[in-house]
Amino acid sequence: MAKTIEINTLDHPGVELFARLTEAQLRNRLEPEKGIFIAESPKVIRVALAAGCEPVALLTERKFVETQAAEFIDRCGDIPVYTGDTALLSQLAGYPLTRGVLCAMRRPRMRTLTEVCTAARRVAILDTLADATNIGALFRSAAALGIDGVLLTPTCCDPLNRRAMRVSMGTVLQVPWAYVGDDAAQWPTAAVAQLHTLGFRVAALALSDDSVPLDDPALRQEERLAIVLGAEGDGLPATVVEGCDYVVRIPMAHGVDSLNVAAAGAVAFWELRAAARARD
Repeated sequence: MAKTIEINTLDHPGVELFARLTEAQLRNRLEPEKGIFIAESPKVIRVALAAGCEPVALLTERKFVETQAAEFIDRCGDIPVYTGDTALLSQLAGYPLTRGVLCAMRRPRMRTLTEVCTAARRVAILDTLADATNIGALFRSAAALGIDGVLLTPTCCDPLNRRAMRVSMGTVLQVPWAYVGDDAAQWPTAAVAQLHTLGFRVAALALSDDSVPLDDPALRQEERLAIVLGAEGDGLPATVVEGCDYVVRIPMAHGVDSLNVAAAGAVAFWELRAAARARD
């Protein structure tokens, strides 16, 4: 049974998981099996538990122990439940707690590119996206719009970053994802070659003189397609664009040349969804 621990200081042993550890320390890249992520809000915690993630500790406001947090106290077994008043816990977390509950959880096992792509028809590739909000929004769109998996370059923001998790509403635990390789040198050449071996054609969203419009019938007809989205502001580097099979643009009006990467991703995911999911 979970043990409820009342705290009245920010230095209480154990609560550093929720406050003083940086995202890099939580991630623990040297020993991934010991890594932690933070799930915020009852909805995200439910998604994480449904995905099989192992809870380590809960943090909740005292007033929520018998309400919002009660479900998780019952479900999570013999783990510590840290609780205190609203002012203290908001100071501990750095902001007001989202719906009053946080859960520290073990990071799931990392998948490989092959595991993500073997049975997939549509995948998104995120290249050097540093903004956690955009990562979270793209995962939410991927889940909603039929993308089977997400690949990330090693320089992307961690999808299990606290903010990315919150913005995604937990969908980073529902859409399979992996890195394109262990280091930046494997992207794009080695990763694109691996995707070709798995039967994928690769489409870069970029502004280019030889681009095709997003609604080009050839794109929809591809049995397997990987959609590459570039960094905020700079877009995709020329070396990436040159290594792809298609360069694709979203037709714009009123002289607008581009969309925010999360918005562009949602538009592309919908338009390029696999034929079996096409609208009547």
